[in-house]
Amino acid sequence: MNLETIKQKLMPPALAWRLNRARREREELGKFKDLYGTFAKPGDLCFDIGANLGNRVRCFRGLGCRVVAVEPQPSCQQSLARKFGADQEVTLVAAAVAATPGRLDLRISPDHVLSSMSDEFIRKTSESGRFKASVWNRVESVDCTTLDLLIESHGMPAFVKIDVEGYEAEVLAGLSRPVAALSIEWVPEMPENAHKCVDHLETLGRYEYQVSWAETMRLSARGWRDAAAIRRLIDEFAGETFLFGDIYARQLPQP
Repeated sequence: MNLETIKQKLMPPALAWRLNRARREREELGKFKDLYGTFAKPGDLCFDIGANLGNRVRCFRGLGCRVVAVEPQPSCQQSLARKFGADQEVTLVAAAVAATPGRLDLRISPDHVLSSMSDEFIRKTSESGRFKASVWNRVESVDCTTLDLLIESHGMPAFVKIDVEGYEAEVLAGLSRPVAALSIEWVPEMPENAHKCVDHLETLGRYEYQVSWAETMRLSARGWRDAAAIRRLIDEFAGETFLFGDIYARQLPQP
């Protein structure tokens, strides 16, 4: 048994938990900086759509970026306010993002990261077995804004992270101009959702695409793909239940 292990065993549990949490957060922040530093630099504006408890907000701030954090769940909004309410470089928006402004129903899960406005997401991930043990036991009507309105209010972002449990295509439908780079969560049970996202981006400009599997926070070693190649990948893994990830897109220069 080495000295570090002995220290861990002798340490009060509460202190050990705090120290281990701090270590995990430092490691996570390092991975995020490596990934998001590809797309944003200090002083840039980033949008976090589906900010949840703010781990991406924390990482964007670690890069020195300004952040607009958009989150519709009241419990998550309270957590974001506690963590970032005093940070003048973080703007908190208590809303969901959709194709048009207004109000829509949000299906809330006790596992807050699974709350969704997509009935299809809930049905397909439950039927596939991915989230068969999860429940969505409350419905709340929430305010909705759009990406276009966020850009009008806060400026053009260097990067947009979109993680909204199957509602990504509707979020992008509210965007009428190209952005430099973005990510969308990809659940293989919903290939049509990912296809719609790619289709919409291709109407706005020329993009190339990458994949980051699960929570590795690393881009695939296969490199950047054109739209046709990312569509083939989406189809190849359609229906898989042991995989998930994020699709990254960055705008190509005009020819």
